[in-house]
Amino acid sequence: MTGPLLLGVRHHGPGSARAVRAALDAASPAAVLIEGPPEADALLALAQDEQMRPPVALLAHAVDDPGRAAFWPLAEFSPEWVALRWALGHGAPVRFMDLPAAHSLALTAAEETAEREEAGEEKGEEGEAGGGSGGGLRVDPIGVLAKTAGYDDPERWWEDVVEHRGAGAGAGDETDPRAPFAVLAEAMTALREAYGHGGHDRDLVREAHMRLQLRAARKEFGEEVAVVCGAWHVPALQEKTTVAADKALLKGLPKVKTEMTWVPWTHRRLARHSGYGAGIDSPGWYGHLFGAPDRPVERWMTKVAGLLRDEDRMVSSAHVIEAVRLAETLAAMRGRPLAGLTETTDAIRAVMCDGSDVPLDLVRDRLVVGDVLGEVPEAAPAVPLQRDLARLQRSLRLKPEALEREADLDLRKENDAAKSRLLHRLRLLSIGWGEPVTGRGSTGTFRESWRLRWEPELYVRVAEAGVWGTTVLSAATAKAESQAVSATALADVTALAEQCLLAELPDALPVVMRCLADRAALDSDVGHLAQALPALARSLRYGDVRSTDTAALGEVAAGLAERVCVGLPPACAGLDADGAAEMRGHLDGVHGAIGLLPGAEELGERWGAVLRRLAERDAVPGVIRGRAARLLLDDGRLEEDEAARLMSLALSPGTPPPDAAAWVEGFVGGASGGGMLLVHDERLLGLVDAWLTGVPADAFTDVLPLLRRTFSAYEPGVRRTLGELVRRGPATAAGRTHTETGGVPGFGHGLDGPRADAVLPVLQLLLGIDDDDLAGVAR
Repeated sequence: MTGPLLLGVRHHGPGSARAVRAALDAASPAAVLIEGPPEADALLALAQDEQMRPPVALLAHAVDDPGRAAFWPLAEFSPEWVALRWALGHGAPVRFMDLPAAHSLALTAAEETAEREEAGEEKGEEGEAGGGSGGGLRVDPIGVLAKTAGYDDPERWWEDVVEHRGAGAGAGDETDPRAPFAVLAEAMTALREAYGHGGHDRDLVREAHMRLQLRAARKEFGEEVAVVCGAWHVPALQEKTTVAADKALLKGLPKVKTEMTWVPWTHRRLARHSGYGAGIDSPGWYGHLFGAPDRPVERWMTKVAGLLRDEDRMVSSAHVIEAVRLAETLAAMRGRPLAGLTETTDAIRAVMCDGSDVPLDLVRDRLVVGDVLGEVPEAAPAVPLQRDLARLQRSLRLKPEALEREADLDLRKENDAAKSRLLHRLRLLSIGWGEPVTGRGSTGTFRESWRLRWEPELYVRVAEAGVWGTTVLSAATAKAESQAVSATALADVTALAEQCLLAELPDALPVVMRCLADRAALDSDVGHLAQALPALARSLRYGDVRSTDTAALGEVAAGLAERVCVGLPPACAGLDADGAAEMRGHLDGVHGAIGLLPGAEELGERWGAVLRRLAERDAVPGVIRGRAARLLLDDGRLEEDEAARLMSLALSPGTPPPDAAAWVEGFVGGASGGGMLLVHDERLLGLVDAWLTGVPADAFTDVLPLLRRTFSAYEPGVRRTLGELVRRGPATAAGRTHTETGGVPGFGHGLDGPRADAVLPVLQLLLGIDDDDLAGVAR
C-alpha cells in the first residue's frame, strides 16, 4: 500500500463484502477504520465471541431518554462486519470513525424539534424545498447510476454490476481486487460534483469527523490504513481540507450522554432505514448469495423446494431442474450475467407454484426476507432489567424468536402460570413481546393463548422500562402504582386492577384498590360505572384462578353493580342514536359481569328487574328496549309469549319505522344468536316479516342501513335458512304456537323420543356424570 485504502461499499451488500475481504487479504493493512459510532470501540472484541451470531446491531440510546435510540445493523454479508472480523482475526487494530452517537442522537432530536416548529409556523401555507446543493432533495446514488446505465430498477443494476460478478469483474483488471472500488469511487466523485451532499445535510459534519479520524490513524499507523465506508463518502475522504476547517464544522454540536451495546437483529429488520440509513428488500436472498460457495441459483431453488415440501406441496427434483433452466433462460433473454432474484422468482412462480402468488408469498416471507434472529454474548452490556428478563426467559424456557408463533398456556401448571405472569408484566411495561389471542381450544379461565414475536426494537422498550426498576417484578409494580395514582378515568383504574391480577403484582394491588375506591366514589356517570364493571368482574374470576385474595375488589365491584342498577334506567332515557348504541354495549357488558360478582343470585334478581323496566319503558331508545327484552328471554326471565307481545308493540303501525328497526337490531342483531332465534321461532320471524313488508316506501330507505347491519352479521347458512323460510311463507300465524298448527316446516309434528335418547350417552361422556345425574339433566 502507498496510501490509505478507501473501500467504498454498499451497506449490506454481499458483493461488496466479498470484494472487501479480497482487498484486505491483498493489502494486509496495518489498521482498519469502519464507518460506525466510535463509542462502540470498546465492544468490538465481542464480535469474536463464540456466542455472537449475526445479524446483530449496535444499539445507542440516550441515558436520560432511552426511547431516543439508533441502531447500526450488521449482517453476515455486511462489508462492515466482514472488515471487523478480518481485522480481529489478523490482529490489526480496528476502530469506528463516524460521528459519535452522542452527537447524532442529539442532532436528530434537534432536527425533529425544528421540523415540528416549522410545521406549526407554516401550517396552511405552501412551503418551499430546503436550500443547499440538490435543492433539499435526497439523492439516491445507486438510483442515479442505474438510470444513467439505462436501468429502471436500481436493485437489478446493482446485482448485475456487483452482486453477480466476482471481485474485479468489469473493472478492467480481473487480478486487482481494489479495482472495482476505484471505479465506484470515480462514479461517486462525479455524482458529488453534480449533487454536492445530495440533500444529506448531516453528511458534511460526519465526513469532517471521518477525515479527522483518518488523519489520526495515519499519524499513528502510517499510510497503510484501510477505510470501509459507504461509497458516497469516499470523495469526501479524498478531498483536501485543513484540520481547522474540519474542526470548525464540528464546533458547537449538541451532545447527549449515551450508552452502547450489541443486540440481536433480524433479517426482516434489515429492511428498516436506521443507523446506516440503508435498508434492503431481500436480506435472505443476499445472505444466500454471500454464503453459497458455488451454483447459487441451483442451491436457491433447492431451498425453495424444501420449504414448499414442508408445506405439503408436491415439488420434485424435476421441478427444481426445470426452474433452474427457466431462470437461466430468462436471464439470457434479459441480458443479465446471472439469474437474479427477479428471474428466480418468475421461474418459481411458473414451475413450482403453478402460477399462484399464494405459495410464492410464503417463499418471499420465509426465504427472500427470512426471520433469522441473531445472538449476542451474555457479556454484552445491558441494563439490569434486560439481564433479569434474560434470566427469566432462560428459566422458563421461553426463548425470544423472530418468527411469530402461538403459545397455549395451562395456568394450572406452575411453569405455564409463570410464563403468563411474565408476559402480562411485560405488557404492563409496554414491552409488547406477546399479545393475548383467542385460543383454538378451551376458552376457560385456566387457559391462555398468546401470539409471540420478538422484535429488535423491544430492546429499546426494555431500556425505557428500566427507569421503573431493576427487575421485571419491581418495574411492573412501580409502574402500576404510578399509573393508578395518575389515572383520572375510572375505566383506566379498573383495567389496571385487572392487569395487576393477571400479572400477580400483590404489592401494587393495595394502591390500585385505594385509587379504584376513590374514583368509584367520585364518579357519578352511569356510563363510566357500567364500562368499569366488566373489567372488575373479570378480575375477580382471574383472582380465583390464580388464588389471589380479591375480597376488597369484590366489595368495590358489588357497590358499582348496585349503583348501575339504580342509575341505568334514568340514564337510558332520551339518548340519541350514538348514545343509545354506546349504552347498548354497556348493557351487554354489565349483563355478563353480574353473574361473576359475589352475591350473583340476589344481584341477578335486581338486574332482571332493571332489564324489564328498560324493555317496557317507551322513553328508552328502541335498540336498548330490544336488547333488554332479548337478554331477559335468554335468561328465562321472559316467556316466549311475552317476548312476542313486546315485539308486536315495538313493530306496531304507530311506531316510527326507524324506532322499530332499532328495536329489531337490539333484539336479534349482532353476534348474539338472533338469527338462530328467528330460525327456530317462526312466530317472531313472522312478526318481523309482517312489519318489514308494511314499511312505507318513503321510510324504507331510512331503515335499510339498520336492517343491513343487523342481518349482515348472521352466518351465511343462517341467512340462507331465513330466506327459505320467508320465501315459503310463515307456517304459523302470529300469536299461535307451532304445536297448534302441526309444527314447523322441515320439522316433525312432535318430539322423536328414541332419536333424542340417542344423544344422552354422548352427553354423559362429555359431562363426566353418572346415570342419576344424567336423568336429572334430561328432565
